[in-house]
Amino acid sequence: MLLGAALITMTLGATSCKDNKETDPTEVAEEQNEAKFEDTNEAKEEDAEYFVFAADLNMKEIELAKLAQQKSTNAEVRAFAEILFNDHTKAMEDLKKNAELKNISLPTALSEDGKEVYDKLSKEKTEDFDKKYVDMMVDGHEEAVKKMEKASEEANDEEIKMWAADMLPTLKTHYNEAVRLQDLIKEMK
Repeated sequence: MLLGAALITMTLGATSCKDNKETDPTEVAEEQNEAKFEDTNEAKEEDAEYFVFAADLNMKEIELAKLAQQKSTNAEVRAFAEILFNDHTKAMEDLKKNAELKNISLPTALSEDGKEVYDKLSKEKTEDFDKKYVDMMVDGHEEAVKKMEKASEEANDEEIKMWAADMLPTLKTHYNEAVRLQDLIKEMK
């Protein structure tokens, strides 16, 4: 009970203090997980980092997919963005359920990095948008595949290992399609 009250006080203090530089939702979630697990289980804290990464990735992919559906002039890129939107929305819903079961805090909004990426891409000229978007999808999914491969092998919790392994086929499919579109766009220029 005392730990719960302390956590609530810490959370309220963190969100109400204007001098607090830790307003990035991803950093807030990581700090909440550190506070929850630091005295009890360092392994859970490490595993929570995979969930925070996945939540940040999903939110970023969802927002960028919406942007691509609006700005892209290429039908294949728009179709890919729709697939990404649907897959990452479903992945986020599943992640939220798993995080709740594991008592893991997730970011509640796009990270500062995610906002910067979104803002930069939204300002791209129409003729440059598709290339920049697809390049981001290649880089982002390459990073996601590496992170989930690591989680599927090194997570301490067996359920988290299985969750990461289950994510890999979809992430690899996204990566491969992004590479195909990247090549297609290069040929068009």
